[in-house]
Amino acid sequence: MNRRSAKKVKVGNTFIGGDSKITVQSMLNVPAHDSEGNIEQAKKLEKAGCEIIRIAVPDRESVSTLAAVKNSVRIPVVADIHFDYKLALASLEAGADKIRINPGNIGCDENVKAVADACRRRSVPIRIGVNSGSVEKHILEQFGGPTPEAMAQSAMYHVRLLEKFDFDDIVISIKSSNVRNMIAAYELVAQMCDYPLHLGVTEAGTARMGLVKSAVGIGSLLTRGIGDTIRVSLTADPVEEVYAGFDILRSIGLDSGSARLVSCPTCGRTKIDLISLAAEVENRLRGVKKDITVAVMGCVVNGPGEAREADIGIAGGDGCGLLFKKGEVLRKVPEEQIVDELMKEIELL
Repeated sequence: MNRRSAKKVKVGNTFIGGDSKITVQSMLNVPAHDSEGNIEQAKKLEKAGCEIIRIAVPDRESVSTLAAVKNSVRIPVVADIHFDYKLALASLEAGADKIRINPGNIGCDENVKAVADACRRRSVPIRIGVNSGSVEKHILEQFGGPTPEAMAQSAMYHVRLLEKFDFDDIVISIKSSNVRNMIAAYELVAQMCDYPLHLGVTEAGTARMGLVKSAVGIGSLLTRGIGDTIRVSLTADPVEEVYAGFDILRSIGLDSGSARLVSCPTCGRTKIDLISLAAEVENRLRGVKKDITVAVMGCVVNGPGEAREADIGIAGGDGCGLLFKKGEVLRKVPEEQIVDELMKEIELL
């Protein structure tokens, strides 16, 4: 697929935009003053594969938490700031790799200039974060509500505030809980500028519905080449956001460094506990960094035949399973050993 041409922005030791890979982000949800809790969660996110972490900075005390997290992980840390420009400056001093802020919400031009100048000195980018609930009153009046056009104009309004002070190290996000509006808003901004875009559906919901909405919104844009970094916002453990983000990328062929799982939906021919097997294989594949397709099929009818394109796979039998590779049967294995045997074969690939 042809990817939208975007400016490349450096965030700590990671790049967003240009020819860089699409990165997966998440946000810590431990209370901002709990340094130890935030450190523990940040390490879990890093282990899960998270590539950029965001942390809320609501007051001066929480700046020390940001610093502690920054010193505990190797991946970039983003300071999430609302209204108080001094917190942005303090977060920069504490080592933040990126600032998430809406320039129009931090007061007068002098405040915006102070943040822009400080970020420029440290080569730290700013992410403009617009959502349907943050659109300025004058823009809402112009468009009659938080329409895609209104959100796009709000984003560009904040962009112009930064450009006014010769700052263009910018990433843009325009999130909405309405998937159609989210898609349309990103499409508009993608045509208005060449800044990298951070994709997400805000207030998406629980692990089940939130994933569905995010997959539709984020996935549809990515398939058209729009988007440079993503966050799947879930009312769930942030680690699940990371897994979901990579699953979305993997499903459309944008995460070539990980294993892909295909499995059949089961039917009356199934004589093996395929649902449990597929769940176990999916879990054990999370740490496999190989560009392979792994099949988990319910019977010999759908196994080596239907999944012959898979690099490796298993097909259920009556209390046993067949291991196959590129459609060719390797051997029969007892049900209780089949996942372990599959993983051994994957190690050999």
